[in-house]
Amino acid sequence: MRPQLVQRTLLSLVLGLLFLSTAATGKCSGKYHELLQQLQNQADLMQDTSTLLDPYIHLQGLDQAGLKEHCKESPGAFPSEDALRGLSQRGFLRTLNATLGHVLHRLTALQQDLTVAREQGRNIRGFRSNIHCMSQLLRGSSEMETAEPTQPGPGATLPPTPVSDTFQHKLQGCRFLHGYHRFMHSARQVFKEWGDSRCRSRSRRHRPPRALQRGARRMRPFRRDERLMPRGQLPR
Repeated sequence: MRPQLVQRTLLSLVLGLLFLSTAATGKCSGKYHELLQQLQNQADLMQDTSTLLDPYIHLQGLDQAGLKEHCKESPGAFPSEDALRGLSQRGFLRTLNATLGHVLHRLTALQQDLTVAREQGRNIRGFRSNIHCMSQLLRGSSEMETAEPTQPGPGATLPPTPVSDTFQHKLQGCRFLHGYHRFMHSARQVFKEWGDSRCRSRSRRHRPPRALQRGARRMRPFRRDERLMPRGQLPR
């Protein structure tokens, strides 16, 4: 278990430095598959509950029996996976960017209680930088630009939490983080489908026509020991 945690931590640091470098230089990769792989890797780390939700539950004392069950995502707080799949590529990126902007705002409030929230905030900013790069890359594609509304983010659905109710404040915080990790899991699934669809499209372009495939199956290779027989005569 410990080697896996160390490996994930090192990968998080490497990707964090990579995305911060991209944000600092302002340079975007012009390679679609390279940029898509970076987005998938970062989303994979951001969906991991050990980065935010698990430390928050432990810190707030919500890991006791009967309390953790209440730490579930509030309905409608984040766009669903089906809703994300229904968007165009650029519409999905706009929704992802807007939602993560709301997440950054909420994480700022959690930094007082959760030190790892600051690190995750840096990762989110680097991730949004790559979202911008992918949007720039898709702008030159053949995808039609439509007046497509983005899915509402958590900022439009979650009311401000009264500071006086400490326990409810803790529950809303863990519900928010639970929804955030689920949302990033859904985002990673969408990015994975992008890569799968590109691979299927490339394989279809390089596949020979079906008529040639059927002709190849019908042809039988001629062996040297076979002699051509006159029509109507059977071999002896």
